[in-house]
Amino acid sequence: MPVQIPDTMKRIVHFGSRNYGQLTAGRRMLPQFLICGGQRCGTTSLYRALAAHPAVIKAVLHKGVHYFDIGYHHGLRWYRGHFPLQRRALRIQDELGVPAQTFESSPYYMYHPHALARIAADLPDVKLVVLVRDPVERAYSQHAHEVARGFEPEVDFGRALALEPSRLAGQRELLLNDPGAYSFAHQHHAYRARGEYIEYIEPMAALLGRDRIHVVDSTEFFLRPEPVYDAVLDFLGLPRVGQYPAFERHNARPRNRLDDSIASQLAAHYAPFDERLATWLGRRPSWLSTADSPA
Repeated sequence: MPVQIPDTMKRIVHFGSRNYGQLTAGRRMLPQFLICGGQRCGTTSLYRALAAHPAVIKAVLHKGVHYFDIGYHHGLRWYRGHFPLQRRALRIQDELGVPAQTFESSPYYMYHPHALARIAADLPDVKLVVLVRDPVERAYSQHAHEVARGFEPEVDFGRALALEPSRLAGQRELLLNDPGAYSFAHQHHAYRARGEYIEYIEPMAALLGRDRIHVVDSTEFFLRPEPVYDAVLDFLGLPRVGQYPAFERHNARPRNRLDDSIASQLAAHYAPFDERLATWLGRRPSWLSTADSPA
């Protein structure tokens, strides 16, 4: 039977590890790539698959460090303290003959109005992996996730969507005008807005360069994980070695079927954004390809 570590003890261990990480920050790696979104699009599943690669070392304590969105005030030394020591990377390079890479996954990076500029400034050569899925399903999944975490008191998805405009009114402007500001609503209640993927991908490409962005369709990843995973490795410059990792779905939550009228309204809202995304990608994303298929 697995031993349950008390939360208090976990906090003590994490505090000590963070302090040690900062003291040794000068000897630590910085990430070569980031999974930066989208939320509820399979980021945890891809994170774990990549973390299983022998040339990849994940962040020390957490899947997501949240430095470039809500933790930037801590400074780069604090951020660097979350990553492995360079000597570990050198051991891996000696064993495999390829450079080791480290990374983290913070899905809010894609949406926070300051995150991408901060990433470009502090990690000028970093690569970004972006996941997308049917935006209607993504919005519904996020709402269920926020309710389960206790961040959303409105359990009815339709009413939460109706509240979104008033909840988000002025929040982006607040964050833009004050780099130290924080908006709970912007982070947790942007259900409709988060699925407008192209609104975030286009500025990302303009700032960082299109060749440093790789978009993964999460439906394709879950249906045919091997070729999608191989394409991610190729993008990151990682070798294809040994067997594939165990591809599993993480953080999936059971929920009732989405109301048809809400689904139709959301699909109509997303239609122009989806078409722009298809043009940018040069292919139809999975949810549009399904809709285009003859009956």
